[in-house]
Amino acid sequence: MSVPVFLITPPFTQLNTPYPATAYLKGFLNTKNIASFQSDLGIEVTIALFCRQGLQDLFNRINQSGFTLSPNAARMVTLRDEYIHTVDEVVLFLQGHNPTLAHRICKRDFLPEASRFEQLADLDWAFGSMGTQDMAKHFATMYLEDLSDLITECVDVHFGFSRYAEKLGRSANSFDELYTSLQQDYSFIDELLIKLLQSHMQRLQPKLVAISVPFPGNLYMSLRCGQWIKQHYPDVTVAMGGGFANTELRSLTDPRVFEFYDFITLDDGEAPLEQLVKFAEGDISAEELKRTFLLQDGAVQYVNNANCSDYKQAQVGTPDYSDLLLDKYISAIEVVNSMHRMWSDGRWNKLTMAHGCYWGKCTFCDISLDYIKLYEPVAASLLVDRMEEMIRQTKQNGFHFVDEAAPPALMRALALEIIRRKLTVSWWANVRFEKSFTRDLCVLLKRSGCIAISGGLEVASDRLLALIRKGITVAQVAQVNKNFTEAGIMVHAYLMYGFPTQTEQETIDSLEMIRQMFAAGILQSAFWHLFTMTAHSPVGMQPEKFNVKKAAAPVGAFANNDLVHTDETGADHETFAFGLKKSLLNYMHGIGFKDPLQKWFDFKVPKPSVAPDYIAKMLEQDIYTSAKPSTRIVYLGQPPTVEHFTKSKKGSSWEMTSFTFQTKRAPFSISVGREQGDWLAETLKKVSVDNPQLHTLQEVKDSYEAAGLDDFELFWDNKPVNTLWKAGLLAL
Repeated sequence: MSVPVFLITPPFTQLNTPYPATAYLKGFLNTKNIASFQSDLGIEVTIALFCRQGLQDLFNRINQSGFTLSPNAARMVTLRDEYIHTVDEVVLFLQGHNPTLAHRICKRDFLPEASRFEQLADLDWAFGSMGTQDMAKHFATMYLEDLSDLITECVDVHFGFSRYAEKLGRSANSFDELYTSLQQDYSFIDELLIKLLQSHMQRLQPKLVAISVPFPGNLYMSLRCGQWIKQHYPDVTVAMGGGFANTELRSLTDPRVFEFYDFITLDDGEAPLEQLVKFAEGDISAEELKRTFLLQDGAVQYVNNANCSDYKQAQVGTPDYSDLLLDKYISAIEVVNSMHRMWSDGRWNKLTMAHGCYWGKCTFCDISLDYIKLYEPVAASLLVDRMEEMIRQTKQNGFHFVDEAAPPALMRALALEIIRRKLTVSWWANVRFEKSFTRDLCVLLKRSGCIAISGGLEVASDRLLALIRKGITVAQVAQVNKNFTEAGIMVHAYLMYGFPTQTEQETIDSLEMIRQMFAAGILQSAFWHLFTMTAHSPVGMQPEKFNVKKAAAPVGAFANNDLVHTDETGADHETFAFGLKKSLLNYMHGIGFKDPLQKWFDFKVPKPSVAPDYIAKMLEQDIYTSAKPSTRIVYLGQPPTVEHFTKSKKGSSWEMTSFTFQTKRAPFSISVGREQGDWLAETLKKVSVDNPQLHTLQEVKDSYEAAGLDDFELFWDNKPVNTLWKAGLLAL
């Protein structure tokens, strides 16, 4: 077997699902009839490690090392036969191939247990009503985490399932530490990696190896791959690209990096990869490459062929997951947070609704870079075409839309297209908590299969949200979260602390807002992040506007993105880290809502200045506004049963029409006047989701008045018609 292009994702990203970059690139290469093979070396190394032979080799290596072991490691070494005997069955269980093992795992007498199991004091809240499978997944995950701790202590200090050698790659202003590490002998994990890489290279004999490095935790292993290929296949072209290069390596000058790669590309990978293929084939010169670093005359040069255009999103093809070991991925439950587990549990096909961010204003974000700045949506029909193709290929109907922020209008169009095609999918996406997410839009998204959303609330302070240019308010977020929650869509919020000029009072008030949202049941999951100033964000480019100072550090020869800064007017932000996370953990468990915020901190903090019922009052407010004439009216339900009857009262009688809607849970009925009923019955047919032509509210009103009926607003905006959203009549 020989292919021109070998696409690699180096260890480690996720164990439950492939990182999508190589699948996107393979899909693009398919449109150019360029043969390729892709490999997720992360899952391949994991499988080679966590098996009977892998653990035998691991324990033999530990015994030969002569290290003085900690009590925890010594216990695990003593139990080596228990680990070797159980590992194959545990991995099969986490791959979904051996579900009945859950009963034995949950009995707590099958798996050997080390220090990770000390965290099990209070799991009843999480698993008491969730079932045996989830509890067993959590136990099995901790079993693997125990083995990970053993590996880290005894054979490879850099090991981590999704953060391998992350410390070496994160904010590596200088290449020195990485370079020194790469001159050392192979670690145990390195040996597993190289053995797999060698097998692929011997079989494929590629002309170009393209290594995607999305995160700092993939960098070291990618360098190991490049190093080995250049030593053993010097005629093969080695290129690196991906999210790490796009953010960190834009000012690269260290020539030593090119001992490991021949080329490093930036931003969208399709056009640069196509040019690299042509170069490897000898069809073009290096000067014709696209957005590519290379070494010329001993110096790092950047080449960007202006005559080579990027591809539109409609032209890049459908992500292709073939070659990947889709039945070998491991569904773990590391954290018993309902949203966090979605990242590690289950197979998700990854897609984007749009290139870039439709908002593109947040001052902490790298909005100056093309991957965010250049916004280009994909047509809903093409998105669903791609979804259907991926379902046929992967046999999986779960989708994670990985947009910076999915556009609400495109989410609406996508949901309608999914419903029209009667496609059964589960999907989740990243969003902005903006007012476009009305009750009716959230109901539509839920009907189409949306199960969860995650969005940036950041600092829950209106002053700081304005400084961030988030375009939202806390009250608005509360209303939107209520709409999502009542529709049955789980809500996860990204939270930030330490934004420039944020005071202690604002930090505590932000926490109070979050407490109230959890207590009100409109927020189910959240996570705090410490603000980091980056080189390509408005804060990083113009720190004086935000009253912070950049540290006077020289530009490094390697990675340059995270910036050290001082915030003279803000709080000592890092002291709040533990208390914020501790409080959040309790709130997600439904605990501590009535406790004072001081409880979570071991130092004196201000009392909240926010009213304790602020969020509750915001949710009680009547925020109804009349729909715009251009609002689309759609009916999602089945045709109702229509019956006419005569109603009598005080000697008078009049004709009425009753409608009975059969929803999935229970029937739902309304009654209106006969003439209005005749019009409504016909209108429901016209605005059915199966009708490809969407009708606006103005068109519906015109039809009503053309039928000789009066007071459209009185009829449409009041009971019983305004309750029909429950049956699927939506204003979008």
